[in-house]
Amino acid sequence: MDSPVLYEVDAQGIALLTINRPELRNPISDSEVVEGVLQALDRIEGDPSVRVAILTGAGKAFSSGGNINAMKPGGGGLNDGLPARTRGNYKRGIQRLPLAFAALEVPVIAAVNGPAIGAGLDLACMCDLRIAGESAKFAESFVKLGIIPGDGGAWLLQRVIGFSKAAELSLTGDTIGAAEALACGLVSRVVPDDQLLDAARELAAKIASNPPFAVRMTKRLLWEARRADLATVLEMSAAMQAVSHATQDHDEAVNAFLEKRNPVFKGD
Repeated sequence: MDSPVLYEVDAQGIALLTINRPELRNPISDSEVVEGVLQALDRIEGDPSVRVAILTGAGKAFSSGGNINAMKPGGGGLNDGLPARTRGNYKRGIQRLPLAFAALEVPVIAAVNGPAIGAGLDLACMCDLRIAGESAKFAESFVKLGIIPGDGGAWLLQRVIGFSKAAELSLTGDTIGAAEALACGLVSRVVPDDQLLDAARELAAKIASNPPFAVRMTKRLLWEARRADLATVLEMSAAMQAVSHATQDHDEAVNAFLEKRNPVFKGD
């Protein structure tokens, strides 16, 4: 069987992660896919040459979310039939993903190339930026299966699009298209399907061209600011800024500006 998550890095330091179960529409709840994503994120975290990552799905779907065929007790999925064991399956399985994305300092762009349903939508929300192809569809559809967002979606979605819209999508289970996703701020841009990866790479290249340390610290600060009060964020900002001022990339940025030339950032 092919790897459940494909991983490649180009010369610009852009990592491309592709969920590789197109015949199943890239379900994210299966253990081998969870492990594949976690291993890919671990590789990114351990490789200082990676400056930004893109996450997408193989075939015509970003991710169908949970594998419905495995949802019955004993079906090999998260539902064990016994609540205590099912709870453990979630904690040891798919719930590791939002924690890993939150801990990763490299920014991740979700290139949503088709349906992002249930846990697939939540996976997109685990990423820092989201762009969509015109055929993309989104649904927080757990309620239609008589379950709740077990992967952190209740925390993630409302922080992306606000409580009211997140409540609407979560309580109705309705599916929205790319245009509505753009209107509510779920994605930052919509492009023709055949231009999606090019657009994602263009956005990634803009991020990768900036000083790597500043990019990583900016992502960390943005994530921490989601749950901290203003005074705490200001304290963290002062500490991070003090470290940033001491980097060689900061000196290079200032000198390049004054000398009217393009800077060369090395991550120092």
